[in-house]
Amino acid sequence: MANNWSETEVEAAVEDYFNMLRLELAGQKYNKSQHRRALKECLNNRSDGSVELKHQNISAVLIEMGVQWIDGYKPRSNYQRKLLPGAVEDYLRNNPKLQTLFKADAEKVPPVPSVEDFLVVMETPPKSEGNRTPTVGDEKAVYNPGGVNYLEREAQNQLLGEAGEQFVLNFERARLIHAGRQSLADRIEQVSATVGPTAGFDILSFEENGKDRFIEAKTTKYGKSTPFYVTPNELRFSRDNATSYFLYRVFKFRDEPRVFTLQGHLRDQCILKPSQYLANPA
Repeated sequence: MANNWSETEVEAAVEDYFNMLRLELAGQKYNKSQHRRALKECLNNRSDGSVELKHQNISAVLIEMGVQWIDGYKPRSNYQRKLLPGAVEDYLRNNPKLQTLFKADAEKVPPVPSVEDFLVVMETPPKSEGNRTPTVGDEKAVYNPGGVNYLEREAQNQLLGEAGEQFVLNFERARLIHAGRQSLADRIEQVSATVGPTAGFDILSFEENGKDRFIEAKTTKYGKSTPFYVTPNELRFSRDNATSYFLYRVFKFRDEPRVFTLQGHLRDQCILKPSQYLANPA
């Protein structure tokens, strides 16, 4: 049996994925195993692993489009470039009401979640896929037919950003108090409020030895692999203050927030892609 999926199979997988995504964005429970079993009846003897990979491929396409994705299907970008993006685009074009659902969810701001133990929310950063290394790239984009990048819209939500910063402030206070450094915890400053975006970072915290820790907080309601946006000023600040710079990525902020950190110059930690250019007539 050929590895490549047929057009009919891909369309069936895309429809099944969006049926689950609708339920997830509506806060409704669903059973992935039941969905997979029902989908396999429409496929050409595909294994559970093959179906799982196809759903992960769809997540990767949606992230490239700037559209919400199912967190339980970690994005895998080694997909059929000639077939899968087109199938996703066609589904979105034929189901325009999804854009309303995406918009409402991107603009939703949950209250700062309460956490019993802040010190257990930290995770390791996501692993890079394959042999991908930190770099500055300019790959061909895949666009949402609705014309909106909802992941970017969520990232620009000031209220969500402020809620995420409050969560990181609480985390930092808990970290220092746990280390017996109450006096340092009392000195933590929300620089984004006292100085503003020109500072290049959001929160001034401290190491246990009193050394400065410069923190940039980036928050999303979505999964660990959701990309985030960095300004040129933030990138420069991470370069100039690499030894003391930490980016705190807060994710799953809706109900079970988790955090991972990236330390040092962001160019050495991330695959950076330009999202826009400043153009002057030649």
